[in-house]
Amino acid sequence: MNMLPLAAQNTAQAAAAEATSPSIIEFPAAREAAQPIAEDRGAAALEQSLRQLGTWASLMDIVAHPDDEDGGMLTYESRGQGVRASLLTLTRGEGGQNAMSADTDDALGILRTSELLRASEYYGVRQYFGTEADFGFSKTLEEAFAQWGHDRVLYDAVLAIRRERPLVLVATFVGGITDGHGQHQVSGEIEQEAYTAAGDPKVFPDQIKAGLEPWTPLKVYGRAPFAPITDKGMFDYATGKWAKARFYNYVTKTWSTAAPTADVEVPTGQLDPVLGRSYTQIAREGWGEQRSQYGGANPTLSGDGGSKYHLWASRVPNSEAKDDGFFAGIPTGIEGLAWLVTEGKSPAPAWLSQGLAAMAAQVKTAQSGYRVNHPEAIAPALKAGLLTAAALRQHVLASTLAEPGKTDLAAELAIKEKQFETALAEALGLDLQAFTVRSGKSGRGGPFGGGIDETPQSAVPGEPLLVKAHTNIAAKGVVLQRVWLKGTDDRAWTGTDSAAAQPGEDATLKAIVPADEPPTEPYFSRPSVAQPYYDVKSMMLRDRPFAPYPLEAWAEFEYDGVPIRLGEVVQTMHREPGRGGVFEPLVITPPIGVVVAPEAQILPLDGTPLPMRVTVHTEQAASGTVHLKLPEGWTAKPEQAEFHRTQLGDAEPVVFAVTPPPGISDTERIAIEAVADWNGHAYTSGWRSVGYPGMRPYNVYQPARLETRHVNVKVAHGLRVGYVMGTGDSAPEAIKGLGITPQMLTAQDLTQGDLSAWDVIVIGIRAYSVRPELAASEARLEAYERAGGTVIVQYQSGDFPAPFPLTLGRSPEKVVEESTPVKLLNTDNSLLTTPNRITPRDFDGWVEERGHSFLDTWDTAYTALTETADAGQNPQRGGLLVAHPGKGTYVYVAYALYRQFPELVPGAYRLLANLLSAGAK
Repeated sequence: MNMLPLAAQNTAQAAAAEATSPSIIEFPAAREAAQPIAEDRGAAALEQSLRQLGTWASLMDIVAHPDDEDGGMLTYESRGQGVRASLLTLTRGEGGQNAMSADTDDALGILRTSELLRASEYYGVRQYFGTEADFGFSKTLEEAFAQWGHDRVLYDAVLAIRRERPLVLVATFVGGITDGHGQHQVSGEIEQEAYTAAGDPKVFPDQIKAGLEPWTPLKVYGRAPFAPITDKGMFDYATGKWAKARFYNYVTKTWSTAAPTADVEVPTGQLDPVLGRSYTQIAREGWGEQRSQYGGANPTLSGDGGSKYHLWASRVPNSEAKDDGFFAGIPTGIEGLAWLVTEGKSPAPAWLSQGLAAMAAQVKTAQSGYRVNHPEAIAPALKAGLLTAAALRQHVLASTLAEPGKTDLAAELAIKEKQFETALAEALGLDLQAFTVRSGKSGRGGPFGGGIDETPQSAVPGEPLLVKAHTNIAAKGVVLQRVWLKGTDDRAWTGTDSAAAQPGEDATLKAIVPADEPPTEPYFSRPSVAQPYYDVKSMMLRDRPFAPYPLEAWAEFEYDGVPIRLGEVVQTMHREPGRGGVFEPLVITPPIGVVVAPEAQILPLDGTPLPMRVTVHTEQAASGTVHLKLPEGWTAKPEQAEFHRTQLGDAEPVVFAVTPPPGISDTERIAIEAVADWNGHAYTSGWRSVGYPGMRPYNVYQPARLETRHVNVKVAHGLRVGYVMGTGDSAPEAIKGLGITPQMLTAQDLTQGDLSAWDVIVIGIRAYSVRPELAASEARLEAYERAGGTVIVQYQSGDFPAPFPLTLGRSPEKVVEESTPVKLLNTDNSLLTTPNRITPRDFDGWVEERGHSFLDTWDTAYTALTETADAGQNPQRGGLLVAHPGKGTYVYVAYALYRQFPELVPGAYRLLANLLSAGAK
């Protein structure tokens, strides 16, 4: 099999030219988090490092989305057993919901990446990502592969495996209908296929040319399905239908009608006495950091529990029967490293056996001698182990051992060196923290730990910086040799020479941001949400969560002649109400940013000019001009405007009045770009921070561009609209585009205000889940409806009150094929005729999906206006319903209008206009 990467990716030649073996394989060692979680501090951290030193076991979990991972299993293996564990998540969850902010699509993907990185800290794993984008709910394996392409997904999995080199592969899903999602099924299939493909040098040879080596995992497991097999067969949660019980093994290419057996049960509910909780409890706290999907997790109680896994295939003899753990039959002790060059077929060279035995003995000495109140007592054993690992690795590299075992063994010994160094630093109580300061005069913090300046979270090219490197040594016999700064992208940061280390003093280092330092931004992007995968800037970054932060601080200590290095990403500090001082990594931004609002808007219905609001953000004092790049025939007033700032911040916004030429077609989609000119440079993009309090933010860049089009739409005049925002959506901007300014309703407005002030009240997506005052105000809303008011409810994530009974059902229906036909059931209903005649053509050109949470049952007081369904799905009539309580109107709309508005889909605006116009008096 000779598969080549897809055309959208770098060519093999380009990848080979830019990559070297060490840099493409290893992630940076500098710590990104200024304050590790409790499980990674002090005695607990050292205990776990000692567990890790005693084994070379490794595994990789492959899943489709953030929150798919089996966190309890990962935490048990990594923290409890010392396994080097990793997690490959194919997508960043862009198509999911958001309970925490208004971010959607790629911005939501950034947010969920940050959330999963936080969760992975609890699991104790290294995180990888694929280049696939979550395009929304998919019901079949075939649909997901049709979007992504089979080889793209396999490429990402093989790349991660060759980088991480796990002994065992595991997956949450099995690649069949019990997985409940087409994208889940893809992850289950690809895990099994990659088990075979990663070790074949003919598969994706560009990866081999770029410096990676083939790697063959020894076992592959899938989590035993939760869904039972009954007389009806298996229930497909994606389609809501029963199917015959059939499971496919993608390694052996065989079918089975029996459910996959549980060959390994991981005791995730086991209490770890050192960590003080079960592995499930630790993992659940981490999983709960992914708040955008659920608003947070409920705590898990202590107690027994486990995760069951099925063995798909094994290269280890006698692995057909139930195993005592994933690594049964694999010699994962230190001395078992010899297996990499012998595979159990011949004795290892004496020098290798003796060296591994010595290292194993040194690990056992450290483990048995560890006392939490005197961790420094095991430093001599750890130092000896470090020296043994280093010397043995050099001996291996200089030896005549056969490949690929020689390279594999050297790589594992390098990992052991790093593990020994980490454990030694923990035993000696070494610490490094690095953060920007305003001057070098602040001291070490005084008796109450203060003395850290509040500083900007970003810097610009050419800007001078002061960085304080704070070090601490808890044990005797350690000397601080030097501290220094290091850029992460090979650009020279001037002024980063080593500082003289003075005992008891922090080092203040000077640096100047390189003039050509790029912004700290995602290395992955796509031209639009219509493309279901990301393009990447570099093969060296592909599979990483983010590009490295720009600046690191390093310190070198010496213990008994052995150097120990610690690194940390340089941080900034700012204060947040309720949280106090918060550390966040320093990022680089351009000196000028340009932001346009709105980003998408239809042309005004009354023919007046389109207002385009342009804001110039400066990171320093700046004066310049801003203008628009207009299509031929378009005009703007003013043609150009000036901006002035004497310090960091936003200049006064400029509102351009944009006028199209006469007779513009309603099929054209026009892009208008804003340009800021300053200091001889033109700036055409801006950035914003994606995140929320408690979650590390990340900057997302976007072009300063407004997209617009003419839409043939009418709306009733003089409407007064109140809007109840839920988790955030684009409907308010769309309503503004119709010439109506919605009023955002507060909790007090709903519970005490005069609702009759509004002709229409629109309830945003998932509002009932995050606005408890909504349900509490149901009686007031129903009285408002009976008196003649109109209420429009967009899709909700759970059952909610309404004037007449309705239900979503246990598993609310979705229609995920955005092009599936929509049938109009009552073409004379005013919602489909006034003021715009709605036809099936109004559902053309939709993106991502038809809708979420189609109603399951409803009272006869409701009239269903539409019908649609995915292939094989029962007809769905619960997507648009109307009822008339008293003199008023109540509408439920499950169609994903909020996804269509930013894409300027005409039919979505026409349908919205009709729904709003129902409130006309």
